[in-house]
Amino acid sequence: MKNLLFLIPAVAIFSCQTKKQNAETDAVADTLRYEKESRLRNVKQLTWGGNNAEAYWSFDGQSLVFQSDFSDWNVSCDQIFSMKIADAREGAKPTMLSTGQGRTTCSYFLPGDSLIVYGSTHLANEACPENPPRSVDGKYVWPIYEGYDIFVANLNGEIRTQLTKTPGYDAEATVSPKGDRIIFTSMRTGDLELYTMNLDGSDVVQLTDELGYDGGAFFSPDGSKIIWRASRPKSEEEINVYKNLLDQGLVQPTEMELFVANADGSDARQITELGNANWAPFFTPSGNKIIFSSNHNSQRGFPFNLFTVNLDGTELEQVTFDETFDSFPMFSPDGKYLVWASNRFNGGNRDTNLFVAEWVD
Repeated sequence: MKNLLFLIPAVAIFSCQTKKQNAETDAVADTLRYEKESRLRNVKQLTWGGNNAEAYWSFDGQSLVFQSDFSDWNVSCDQIFSMKIADAREGAKPTMLSTGQGRTTCSYFLPGDSLIVYGSTHLANEACPENPPRSVDGKYVWPIYEGYDIFVANLNGEIRTQLTKTPGYDAEATVSPKGDRIIFTSMRTGDLELYTMNLDGSDVVQLTDELGYDGGAFFSPDGSKIIWRASRPKSEEEINVYKNLLDQGLVQPTEMELFVANADGSDARQITELGNANWAPFFTPSGNKIIFSSNHNSQRGFPFNLFTVNLDGTELEQVTFDETFDSFPMFSPDGKYLVWASNRFNGGNRDTNLFVAEWVD
């Protein structure tokens, strides 16, 4: 009994120290989030420099694959990198999985986590394609490089398969949690439409056929639905502007809303009518809500912040409160963590870094 009594103070001291250490850890994490961000806890920074975006989880929830143009990693335009969450620290260099040639975009793990799928222009030209003007007639534009095709590579960066071979833009590939289908955006019909295909590139099925940019699609957690961003030019002037820009390999992403449908494209319906740019949607773990990036409250184009909304467009809730940019949210497979890209706390420069946080439901 004497020995047990001797241990009790030590246990109490250890318990207090642990609580103090946890509080200190939480305080450090809280410096990376804003006071109103009640849905986020224990925010951790994962990259430090360059433009890092579209970070997507492995099926086992241990790793991320993402694109970056960070010059310290010896790249001159976006290339694909992978990191284990546990290894992220300032100064660490993640593993580059793309060829280092051309420009890349939109990478995603395939089931088993030994292969990734991503878009690349390296077959069209080994050099980085030229950057187009940032704006046309005073409005911001995105490039749609016609040299993009979709490839499968292993974690050593070796390309295993070319999935698309049609002329024009093929990119923005993501994979169903069921592990059976890839959804992607293609220009093969002359407009930017959504398609699905098997993991080997076979059985290509067109899902959308309405004029406008359909892209950035993701499957729901059970694989039964899809969510995506779309522009829908209606007036003659809007249609002419859209088509003229598309002929130049450009799109204007300043007016986009979110759409949801069954995984085969049926029962498609618009779920936001917020105005400005609503994009980068992803299903919440329950599958009943969408998290997305929006500047609908902005008068000057930014800030972009994260919001959630029900599938019927109700119960809009703001999640992040940054003054510049928060986007590309994705939940971990177990639904416990959120990863996203942000300009927060970057010292006033233009660096976009990756962050991860516990999700508070």
